[in-house]
Amino acid sequence: MGAAVMPDGDLFARLTSPYRPELLAYCYRMLGSVHDAEDLVQETYLRAWRSYRAFEERASLRTWLYRIATNLCLTALERGKRRPLPSGLGGPADPEDPLAPPPEVSWLEPFPDRLVHAGSGDPAAIVAARQSLRLALVAALQYLPPRQRAVLILRDVLALRAAEVAALLGISVPAVKSVLQRARAQLGQVTPAEDDTTETSGAYQRELLDRYVAAFENADVAALMGLLTEDAVLEMPPAPTWFAGRESVGRFFGSRVLTEPGAFHLVATAANGQPAAAMYERGPDGVHHAHAVTVLSASGAGIARIVAFRDEDLFALFALPRTLRWRSHSTGAGPARTR
Repeated sequence: MGAAVMPDGDLFARLTSPYRPELLAYCYRMLGSVHDAEDLVQETYLRAWRSYRAFEERASLRTWLYRIATNLCLTALERGKRRPLPSGLGGPADPEDPLAPPPEVSWLEPFPDRLVHAGSGDPAAIVAARQSLRLALVAALQYLPPRQRAVLILRDVLALRAAEVAALLGISVPAVKSVLQRARAQLGQVTPAEDDTTETSGAYQRELLDRYVAAFENADVAALMGLLTEDAVLEMPPAPTWFAGRESVGRFFGSRVLTEPGAFHLVATAANGQPAAAMYERGPDGVHHAHAVTVLSASGAGIARIVAFRDEDLFALFALPRTLRWRSHSTGAGPARTR
């Protein structure tokens, strides 16, 4: 078929906008940053608009957009480093040691579930998309070389055929199969054990999250420890210091964080297909200010990993305010949100 006719802006948006959420999730898996992913998706659409006249419909529009996005991701990864979590940089610390200062590292970011969307609207497809965004999996993907990362995501997550991936990357089908085999082998070596646990139900995850929020807001260390698995892990980027084991995590929270009821208020949310909570810390002005977005990894035995992303800029991604003015419980009202 010959070159396509250039559509007007409305038609182009109608043709391409259904793919934007999945392209955002794809670029996030590749880059480990929602902010970087948003920039690259924007650039993908700009390039697609400019080159639409040259688009020959030998491939689907979706595959063509993925080709543009993949090339942009690979170029970005050529000049960037992988985005780790603190546990990827060194061993765990003792709770009595001071927190190490933040290093010059670009950290892995959480991905708000509200940005996940399956074009078909199929609830099962949405669940599958969220599961493929699990924090431990995305962290493990960062260890793969960029081309291996792209092939594994395109084949195993997006279920593109080997021939489609070969055409998209400009390599042969045997090369795709070889790269995929190496990527799967390496991913198996770096994926944390907790990510291999049986998927827990949404109701169970919500129960764990509710109990976690209550324990935190009440400064109830014993209740919090009762939610943790024996080998639970706590990470708090941008601090490189992290803790391993229920006892160590509990000692840190008890001595440095959960010292007074009401010091924190948490708002339930979801990220990377996992239960999460936005944490607000009370300031000298009596107002609770944005402190961290916490993502929980749940197994059948309890909470296996807590990752508290201490970055106020993440709150906008989760459509959350930066401050909460907590009203008196006697009024029966909840938090009054301010920006």
